[in-house]
Amino acid sequence: MLKNVAALLLDEVHPFELGVLCEVFGLDRSDEGLPVHDFAVVSAEGPVLQTHAGFTISTPHGLDRLEEADLVAVPAGSHFMDREYPQEVLDALRRAVDRGARVLSVCSGAYVLGAAGLLDGRRCTTHWRHAAELARRFPRAVVEPDVLYVDEGPVITSAGTAAGIDACLHLVRQAHGPDVANAIARRMVVPPHRDGGQAQYIKRPLPRTACDTVGGTLAWMERHLDQEMTVEQLAAQAHMSPRTFARRFQQETGTTPYRWLLRQRVLLAQHLLETSDETMDGIAGRTGFGNAAALRHQFVKSLGTTPNSYRRTFRGPMSVSEAA
Repeated sequence: MLKNVAALLLDEVHPFELGVLCEVFGLDRSDEGLPVHDFAVVSAEGPVLQTHAGFTISTPHGLDRLEEADLVAVPAGSHFMDREYPQEVLDALRRAVDRGARVLSVCSGAYVLGAAGLLDGRRCTTHWRHAAELARRFPRAVVEPDVLYVDEGPVITSAGTAAGIDACLHLVRQAHGPDVANAIARRMVVPPHRDGGQAQYIKRPLPRTACDTVGGTLAWMERHLDQEMTVEQLAAQAHMSPRTFARRFQQETGTTPYRWLLRQRVLLAQHLLETSDETMDGIAGRTGFGNAAALRHQFVKSLGTTPNSYRRTFRGPMSVSEAA
């Protein structure tokens, strides 16, 4: 059942992510024959909260309002990556899950769920800029940095900004059916359904700095993406045994060498598709995929779209055709 929804706010909340929750769950659309949710905005830190946009929000609802919610949703906020959270907030979230409620995070709201221990042993996501830190801070979480949202039982986590809309509509679709979700999407003028596994469009990050144990090796890997690499070769580059290297790599990046390398190759391919007129075979060679067919396979697997479609999205119709 999804009748009672509470948005849990902390100081420095982001208004857009809060607005997503209000728009999906807080509007009365009964005149269109749509279900109405009992929606409340709950303050975790006093009756008046500061937003990161410089204005304040006041609400009469405290943490006791969470006890009756079917869904507790935590929108993003500034400095969520490095702040501490009131113990009573974390206890309230754990009680919600224990009694059968669902919890949802939007963007950096995942850090609140992580602090409550609700991400331990679960797949989860957040905005791509925060994913590595989420994996570092909560090593028992299974962070998937590339997807729009993850539904893992009672815990749903979503990526940045508009991905929160996708996660909310996913919950509406589960609770009320596709017709209701589609009607709300039409009202909001957004796509009615984007699968959670669809990839975020991620800007290519800079190499990790040498302050990490494997930082120098990461930078070397980025400079040699066109070359074949084995764990043994990378371990020798880092002056470690393969076993120690694999363990340190996982600890510091939140993923395996193979998956990190694959992601960097896809990111480089995205960059080249956005900024160059190189052929697909040329891009495949520069990114280490070898040929256009392998590039296409890994690109579709990672991003859910073809290289040619991706290029058209960012640059419009192109004269360069996609290789078979």
